[in-house]
Amino acid sequence: MEIIVTLNFTKMHGCGNDYIYVNAFQQPIDNPNELSEILSDRHFSVGGDGLILVCPSDVADVKMRMFNADGSEGKMCGNGVRCVAKFAYDHGLSKANPMSVETLSGIKTIKLAFDGNEVVGASVDMGFPIFEPAKIPVATEDDTPVVSREVVLGGKPQTVTCVSMGNPHCVIFVPEDFPLWDFDIKAEGSPIENDSFFPEKVNVEFVKKISDTYFEMRVWERGSGETFACGTGACATVAAACETGLCEKGTDVTVKLRGGELKINCGENGIIMTGEAVTAFSGTVEV
Repeated sequence: MEIIVTLNFTKMHGCGNDYIYVNAFQQPIDNPNELSEILSDRHFSVGGDGLILVCPSDVADVKMRMFNADGSEGKMCGNGVRCVAKFAYDHGLSKANPMSVETLSGIKTIKLAFDGNEVVGASVDMGFPIFEPAKIPVATEDDTPVVSREVVLGGKPQTVTCVSMGNPHCVIFVPEDFPLWDFDIKAEGSPIENDSFFPEKVNVEFVKKISDTYFEMRVWERGSGETFACGTGACATVAAACETGLCEKGTDVTVKLRGGELKINCGENGIIMTGEAVTAFSGTVEV
């Protein structure tokens, strides 16, 4: 006989990058990979870009585990970690500000932003971008960073910059006349995500420079497809732009995504990302 469990959840998003959040302090989850696949289905379940568990931590205020819509576990989610901090504060799991969150990409420090007594956003110390191919990882024959390099990906030549923000990113800067908001991102992004050049697959950012401090970006996320936003992708984009001379380090850069805007500062002390954290609704679901 199948056992049906009632699960409490909260749907949250940062710039439309939406996940299903579960309080693992109260509800330990034994099958998060399978559960993420089931719950992320936008037609037959709650719907989202994946599942995020807010867990106890021995080394930080709370711990984040995030799972993509295909059930694979991710190391880091920039929009997700802001929402984790809001979730923890709102549910009384931690009242620290700044708050430390343990992730598979290390401990992140989040400074909460308030409107009155309500947490409405946060700034996250995202650490330093990594350009070393082996640490991204990228299957190159040498240890030279892949910066503005032409590579054949998915059967097509692409000029790419590869960077890790705790997860792998392939940043492609497109011409100013490129139809960024109208092109078939699945047809272009999926072959790159799954190319053997990326042993652990990759997130793909298509980016148009509008000015030195304003960029537009669409993202094809590893394991989830197109999402409305990607915090680590926005950070990777600005890091790549700094590395290729498209903007200056230490300046505030706005990255426009399908779901909103993020502020990114890539400086000598690492990358600071600032953006909203929003609760959409809470509910229960039988699984």
